[in-house]
Amino acid sequence: MNVFDFFFEPYDGRSTLLIVLEAIAFVFGIASVYLAKKEHIGVYPTGIVATLITMYLFFVDRLLGDMIMNAYYSIMSVYGWYEWSRVRDQQKVRHISRVNEKEKRIAFVLILVTMLVMYGVYRFTGTPIASSNGIDILSSGLFFTAMWLMALKKLENWTLWIIANCISVPLYAYRGWGMLSLQYVIFTVLAIQGYNQWKKSLDS
Repeated sequence: MNVFDFFFEPYDGRSTLLIVLEAIAFVFGIASVYLAKKEHIGVYPTGIVATLITMYLFFVDRLLGDMIMNAYYSIMSVYGWYEWSRVRDQQKVRHISRVNEKEKRIAFVLILVTMLVMYGVYRFTGTPIASSNGIDILSSGLFFTAMWLMALKKLENWTLWIIANCISVPLYAYRGWGMLSLQYVIFTVLAIQGYNQWKKSLDS
């Protein structure tokens, strides 16, 4: 099987509507990460479009855990949009910075709590905790915490994005979501660039 078949063969027999919706989520998702790299507030409206569409796609495929996590991402995007928009004395409140010790502890707790919530969702819905679902539980904790750190404009958000994106590439390919898997490859590249760009801005 070549690379093209690996990513796109799962779409044989899939409805045109779902393929188009996934393609739209693909474009908006990449645009969102690109805008985040540029520290542009447009990261949030584009991200919300991508997550809402992805929620519907996961609902259709009955991937309830993934659907709920995308609902969380949408809510966190609204929070991030608010944080990045805040102005005090005609100056932006949020600027790129590093996490302090308190924020590190909160981030660790957020990862664990999110993983526990995801585990509970799988148990509640009677979904077996297969190896792929275990990876999904871990990546969900990383993604959710990365979104919180991004809302606060913390440099370390990119580190979590890079790790979680690398985990998600084979996960979504295994589940037959070719475009989403390819999207996470692009996300990884953009996240590395985002880290370097934010770090350069922080050090300047």
